Amino acid sequence: MESRMEVAFSSDTTRLSYWLTWEFLLCLLSVFASVIISSILIWKYEGSDNTERAFSLYDGESYMPCLNGLSPVWLMAFRIIAFCLILTASIADVATHGINLFYYYTQWTLILTTIYFLFGSLLSACGYFRKDKIHIAHRKDIDTEKGLYVPLNHAGKEKTVNLQEECYFSQTAAVWGYIFQIVFQMTAGAVMLTDGVYWLVIFPFLNITDYEMSFLTVVVHSLNLVLMLGDTAMNSLRFPWFRISYFILFTVFYVIFEWVVHAFVATWWPYPFLDVSAPNAPMWYWMVAILHLPCYALFALFVKTKHFIMSRWFPDSYRCLR
Repeated sequence: MESRMEVAFSSDTTRLSYWLTWEFLLCLLSVFASVIISSILIWKYEGSDNTERAFSLYDGESYMPCLNGLSPVWLMAFRIIAFCLILTASIADVATHGINLFYYYTQWTLILTTIYFLFGSLLSACGYFRKDKIHIAHRKDIDTEKGLYVPLNHAGKEKTVNLQEECYFSQTAAVWGYIFQIVFQMTAGAVMLTDGVYWLVIFPFLNITDYEMSFLTVVVHSLNLVLMLGDTAMNSLRFPWFRISYFILFTVFYVIFEWVVHAFVATWWPYPFLDVSAPNAPMWYWMVAILHLPCYALFALFVKTKHFIMSRWFPDSYRCLR
């Protein structure tokens, strides 16, 4: 797969002269600008006193399907199956092509997608069993009030305990659900960028000798997007625009990782346009930075389309009509 995409050295990246160039300065400027913009968005919209953050803390969004008639078990089952498929594809890819794959953004995206579906599976399981537990506790309260379960002198105490427990679980689940929503949007953007760049830029235009196009190559550049779209079609998570900042920071972290590695080890670049000494390298860096916008917008368009269709086909059972 991508291990056959190794690019020959253009120069020794461990030398200081390699980095002290105007080309690297422009590349660094693109990364620095991305960090500044992302930080401003996070500071503006994720502040503790901001209504947008409070608006994103609804309990149940992390594990409830978007339709009332659809059991959370279906979403949980989908996430568990998706996690197994992504994990299997990642292990098979590394076993076939070696640990050098971790130099590639594709592998980073696969890891992020695996974390998302593992995280989602755990939240779905916890949410489903918590909901069942609260339902049982609620039934006990009803029976107590009717005098069918325990003596009346214990009813007030048990009801207070049940309400406190429900409140605690709701607050905890809301915080984890908030983190999960961030991971969701970061993964969605990374998946769109990975698959989009591969199929629209690398595959048709980049001539690589002895390149291996196998079934596994197609899987690791397609399965993540298919599973993310399937999960999005079922879940209740929203897609606020400002969280593109986390997606950008994920890519920035990858680029800085590559720079640090190449500053200490004279090795090949996983993608030719990452080589800061390559012709038009600054242009490539700025293009990839700008490419985050349409990639994120395409996924946001899918979410908007889902809202449009579901709200008209299922106006009485669609949950995301707030």
